[in-house]
Amino acid sequence: MANQIPFARGKSDVVLNGKMANRHGLIAGATGTGKSVTLRVLAEGFSRIGTSVFLADVKGDLASIAFPGSPTEVVSNRAKLLGLGEIPFEGVPVRLWDVFGERGHHARATISEIGPLLLSRLFELNDTQSDVLSLVFRIADDMGLLLLDLKDLKAMLQFTGENASQFQSEYGNIAPATIGAIQRRLTALEQQGAASLFGEPALRISDLTSVDLTGKGIVNVLVADKLMQTPRTYSTFLLFLLSELYETLPEAGDLEKPKLVFFFDEAHLLFNDAPKALLEKIEMVVRLIRSKGVGVYFISQSPLDIPDDVLGQLGNRVQHALRAFTPRDQKMVRVAAQTFRADGTFNVEETLTQLEVGEALVSVLDEKGAPAVVERAMIYPPHSRLGTISVEEQSQIVSQSPLLGYYKNAIDRESAYEKLRARTTEAEVPESHRPSTRAPESPDDTPRASGRSRQTLLEAFMSSTARAIGSSLGRQILRGVMGSIAGNSRRRY
Repeated sequence: MANQIPFARGKSDVVLNGKMANRHGLIAGATGTGKSVTLRVLAEGFSRIGTSVFLADVKGDLASIAFPGSPTEVVSNRAKLLGLGEIPFEGVPVRLWDVFGERGHHARATISEIGPLLLSRLFELNDTQSDVLSLVFRIADDMGLLLLDLKDLKAMLQFTGENASQFQSEYGNIAPATIGAIQRRLTALEQQGAASLFGEPALRISDLTSVDLTGKGIVNVLVADKLMQTPRTYSTFLLFLLSELYETLPEAGDLEKPKLVFFFDEAHLLFNDAPKALLEKIEMVVRLIRSKGVGVYFISQSPLDIPDDVLGQLGNRVQHALRAFTPRDQKMVRVAAQTFRADGTFNVEETLTQLEVGEALVSVLDEKGAPAVVERAMIYPPHSRLGTISVEEQSQIVSQSPLLGYYKNAIDRESAYEKLRARTTEAEVPESHRPSTRAPESPDDTPRASGRSRQTLLEAFMSSTARAIGSSLGRQILRGVMGSIAGNSRRRY
């Protein structure tokens, strides 16, 4: 069946229609109930129909999707139970990504692309601090200063704090104490190893939406077991990627299958303590990104982890077993049961607590976009290998990638840090000691005012900015929905 993904069996095969796959989805259930296997089976299916996949390997056991499976006892018993016959064991094409650049292509983003809204959440800033950080970005934009890595941001914060009084008339009050608080948060994040996230070459969205020579979609695996030790960094990076997909990809209309399916594991980390402004933008991106040919699938323990406005947009649902030990657990079961379209043949709420490992209540959208009646089904066994992979196998995957040369070495081009440093040096040199760059004065020239032997740093910058008006660096940078630069901004400079 073209663009169809059979992934479970109840009374009959449960099939995810590729045309409806970009209507998003939810994979939920308690720990150990089979969510990871469901994710794997769906990722394999998308790859087979030529759809690229992005997923985060938070437990270190998903990269093995690159290698063929084997008839283990668990897999053989599942296949026999479902009457599947002989399983065609095979892997799928995989690219490994790693924010730390240790076990995959180095996945970087620039400070400007991440933007002040996401950085404020990453730094855990309050409203006042977040507003000041936004002003720092605006000042950098107005002066044509690129913010690429943490040293650029640190230099820009220091410069803004030292010249806060001179910025007040145009940008408003910028308290040095607030700048200091942001600097301390930045330093704490840097000590956690987050500096490796920022810089160039930044991850190109086009590298996530490709197929191999046989037409199979590439499964992009973010090595995230170490990244999960700093949950805010994990969720911020994934949200940045989702934002970039929305900003970068063109409108696609109704496709026969998605260009890319984005699995967001540990979804509760995205929504926990998120400010209202960020939640509203997440909801907007999820609502609109399907027109770009992207499906988003959230994986979490409970539907309660997902805000109602987002949950209502998740048309394809796989609900594994839930526990009902506490009042909150019982509420969770009720909420999950109410999200399904039941036909009265069984008690959905009761069944949710009785499902075995690998079983799920499943409802997918039909060809008209309507949710099918919920069905109790067993998830198919995967075709790929279960478990972790060795260091040698990781190296093999990375070394065979055509992207190895592009992402291997960092690039440190001239940006805010270098320009601020150069201007500081220039401003500190008395004008009488600088090389002359002006023609000799004519007798009719007005004498220069005395008593000032050098420019201030701010004056030097304003002069430079005035000369740059009309150039690409002199115009204000437009930022996108999450505060990242709109469009293919990293190609501008």
